[in-house]
Amino acid sequence: MATQHTRDLTLDLRVEHFPFNQPFRISGHVFTETALLVAEISDGEHVGRGEGAGVYYLGDDIDHMVTEAEGVRAAVESGATREELQHLLAPGGARNALDCAYWDLEAKQAGKPAWELAGLDAPRALRSTLTLGADRPEIMAKAAMALDPEAPIKVKLTGDVDEDIARVAAIRTARPDAWIGVDANQGYEIGTLQELLPILIDNKVALLEQPLKRGCEADLDGVERPLPFAADESAVTLADTASLVGRFDVVNIKLDKCGGLTAGLAIAREARRLGLEVMVGNMMGSSLSMAPSYLVGQLCDIVDLDGPTFLARDREPGVSYRDGMVHCPSSIWGGI
Repeated sequence: MATQHTRDLTLDLRVEHFPFNQPFRISGHVFTETALLVAEISDGEHVGRGEGAGVYYLGDDIDHMVTEAEGVRAAVESGATREELQHLLAPGGARNALDCAYWDLEAKQAGKPAWELAGLDAPRALRSTLTLGADRPEIMAKAAMALDPEAPIKVKLTGDVDEDIARVAAIRTARPDAWIGVDANQGYEIGTLQELLPILIDNKVALLEQPLKRGCEADLDGVERPLPFAADESAVTLADTASLVGRFDVVNIKLDKCGGLTAGLAIAREARRLGLEVMVGNMMGSSLSMAPSYLVGQLCDIVDLDGPTFLARDREPGVSYRDGMVHCPSSIWGGI
């Protein structure tokens, strides 16, 4: 879809902070808020919005995102297109915010929803995981009991084998019938991973996400995968996708990693071509981040779009979660 604008644009950038309900722990990190870059692109009649949360493990924090976005302000305001943006900015949160703002603007200019411009069918509600941050096993088991009983569960691990084993066993005991996936967030080495795998099988875990550190993907060569392995930190951009074959079964697409909806859709389609399954995740943004990711989710086997559930407040209107599904009104983003 070619960009519709025929006049100079104006770009507004601002930083917004969204505190979490409570600290969120994963392997190596504890988060208490998300700092978001909001981009608005206007042609004088229509305004398109996008949001970036960045990629913490790549140094893509809020200051970096602002610097990156300001660096292309002149190009955007002089009429650069969304297609040109892909070459003006590297993948990351800034390009995500701007790319999604362009999609929103183009939808409004064309009088068509973004899903139609993307060549997708009308969006349907998606079954989305709800995530448990790493904590003591008994606390995580109690939290699992409090989740929507129809929602799949994603469990954060820390790389401490004994603790992680206890976490998985406690959650499975609490939720004997739930779909459970675990996310190691790079916390394991190949030796400790071999200790963990039999426990995951015994507890009917359906997915293992990012067991090893980014850069150690070759350690998985020849390793038997008794359950599907998903690449997250190992799968940042489209260029990473082909190297996943034979080491992973699933690619987790996050728009902050790849730099927006344009790249996210390309990765989903390339992964399918390569025989990989497709997952969509998030970097803990608000509903403005979830909405374009929701479109990628229409192409996915696994959906993890629960970021707003961790926020003390969300945007209005926002996505909603009920009966194990995430629902995204077109009024949030990309509608007409």
